[in-house]
Amino acid sequence: MGMWRGPSTVLALLLLLCPLPAPACPPACRCLAGDVDCRQRALHEVPPRLPTNASTLLLGYNFIAVLRAHSFPSLPALLRLSLPHNQLGMIHRQALVGLGALQELDLSNNYLATLSPESFLPLGSLATLNLGHNRLEELGAGVLSALPQLQELFLHGNPWVCSCSILPLWRWLGHNRDKVPEESSLQCVFPEQLSAYPIMAFRNESFWQCQETPLSAQHYATFLLLGLSSFLASIIFCTLMGCTVVIYQHLRKEPRFCRRPLLCRGH
Repeated sequence: MGMWRGPSTVLALLLLLCPLPAPACPPACRCLAGDVDCRQRALHEVPPRLPTNASTLLLGYNFIAVLRAHSFPSLPALLRLSLPHNQLGMIHRQALVGLGALQELDLSNNYLATLSPESFLPLGSLATLNLGHNRLEELGAGVLSALPQLQELFLHGNPWVCSCSILPLWRWLGHNRDKVPEESSLQCVFPEQLSAYPIMAFRNESFWQCQETPLSAQHYATFLLLGLSSFLASIIFCTLMGCTVVIYQHLRKEPRFCRRPLLCRGH
């Protein structure tokens, strides 16, 4: 039999020799060797179709206000995502699903005031996160614990409120000073008396009123005895008061003895 078995064999060989072309570049972007540049395109959302082989996606200087659920297609090769200078105010909990290989995320110069830990759970490989110049007043411990590979964190330019709500961030900074290049310049904005006060200048005793002191069994036993004693004392007091009132009422109803018996008989 001959080596060739018709057009199907030729087509199969051509597919093996010529890989399928990558998805087309979005009309508003420029694509080159895995880099997708969509900066300054007046975009209000992430382009719906992106090359699956993209390793860098630049979306800075647009008008993106929300990252909705599944804003990005599955991009297994994406290592860098840049979204600075947008109008970003909300990130859905499932907005970053499909970006498991991401190593660098830039969200600086936006309007982010709160962050959900669930939003960052898909980013198990993230090493660099830039949250500078947003509207963050606090940063929950869950956000940072969701990023086990984080090596570099930028937080400058946020209006930090130095109250009990800053305690999780202060604790994290205390154990990860080397991961925050500008940690010495992170300053309180509110309250006014602490304005321009470095967050890391606080000491553990500064948060004594925020600490939750666990109660021992002895404390609970004391509270139980005090409560029981109070209850019994109130019962005894009420019983005595009731008896006193009954006796008083009984005495008032008894007839008075006459001092002149004859007058009492009407003669």
